[in-house]
Amino acid sequence: MTGLELELDLVEPTGDPAFANDAVLEHLHTTGDEDALYSAQHELGAFNIELNLPPRLLDGAGISWYESDLAAILAEVREAGDKAGVHICPIGTMPTLFTDHMSVEALSRTKRYRVLNDEIMQQRGEALRIDIHGAESVDYSSATIAPESANTSVQFHLQVSPEDFARYWNAAQAIAGVQVAMGANSPYLFGRQLWAETRVILFEQGTDTRRAQQRRAGARPRAWFGEQWIGGVLDLFDENYRHFAPLLPLCDEEDPAAVMAVGGVPTLKELRYHNGTVYRWNRPVYDVAGGRPHVRVENRVVAAGPTAIDICANMALFYGLVAHFAEAEQPVHERMDFAQAAKNFQAAARHGIQADQIWPGRGLVSARQLVLEDLLPAAAEGLSFLGVSRRDADRYLGVIESRCRRGVNGASWQVARVQVAEHRHRMERRDALRAMILDYAARSADGRPVHEWEV
Repeated sequence: MTGLELELDLVEPTGDPAFANDAVLEHLHTTGDEDALYSAQHELGAFNIELNLPPRLLDGAGISWYESDLAAILAEVREAGDKAGVHICPIGTMPTLFTDHMSVEALSRTKRYRVLNDEIMQQRGEALRIDIHGAESVDYSSATIAPESANTSVQFHLQVSPEDFARYWNAAQAIAGVQVAMGANSPYLFGRQLWAETRVILFEQGTDTRRAQQRRAGARPRAWFGEQWIGGVLDLFDENYRHFAPLLPLCDEEDPAAVMAVGGVPTLKELRYHNGTVYRWNRPVYDVAGGRPHVRVENRVVAAGPTAIDICANMALFYGLVAHFAEAEQPVHERMDFAQAAKNFQAAARHGIQADQIWPGRGLVSARQLVLEDLLPAAAEGLSFLGVSRRDADRYLGVIESRCRRGVNGASWQVARVQVAEHRHRMERRDALRAMILDYAARSADGRPVHEWEV
């Protein structure tokens, strides 16, 4: 069983962020349709919303159903945005979010996020520092966690048996660098070109609760890749308990042991609240559905957007590769050092589709070459294992192939578009970014994959 969450940004007609999530959600909820195919809710930023699609199987045309449903949902959200006077934009980091937007007013008004802000800042004991060096640099201190609201992503969920969880989570960690390289879509923050997937470093710095002495002592950041392969799902919850203090002061009266003693299923709400504030790139999830407990891998690696077909192409690559390597006779994590997986992830975040990766049996190889020669066939085998039709596999992996051959993904298109505006049209950076995001939002609505977009 799989699931999908998608975060979106809201954009003013001028190209600036639109702090209008209350208005857009109000328009979405006026239908009163209890049988809606998705739910929508607030996210951290007042210019963010989150969409949740219901879980489903991938077998047959499952990915195509995701694409058609997602396209229809995005059209409905765009209609709600039109009523609120704003555009919607599935993008990794909000390119027109500038430091003068950084106040508590940039955060959603919902109590959860205001409490989260207060708790992170209290635990940290000093201003957040956003210090990122890439193609250009940013060094900014913030009295709130508002910089983190620049990030939006897509999350792919995969329900697995507890016995299989470790193999699937390890496989997801091993391919994270490749996912980022193919799907990078976050090159700008505060008007500066930074990493191809700036979300990665911004997530780490923007949710950092560690005090200065804790950082110097090597305490783990809450946005964490991890430090080792695991032998079971409990390894991750144990790390949560040992390394991360609770942030949300939420308690539940349930006595899990007592519930189990009478044959019931505990909801473990406190564990789930805590787990939701540890921002692993592949997060373990415990949940209860229809009275039955389950665990799943929540893959949080890829940026939002640019289009429904791009999102589903990223989905096909993830599910195909993770199934292939988890079910292999010799799992990939037995052939790769964990530290190398982490380095691959960082390299892909910095350089995107032009990144190099170190891969078992290949050594240092460009991500594009690795995907074309080795990983697309592996992903096709994994999708076949999951029952995905050959037609769906060819369609969505074909998008990944085209990105590789053309060297274009969301991040590279954004940079090229801004450079054209700056150099050909002599625009100032802020104006170039505003023009780019409005063009991006329009192209995202027309549905063509990003590798086909003109600059």
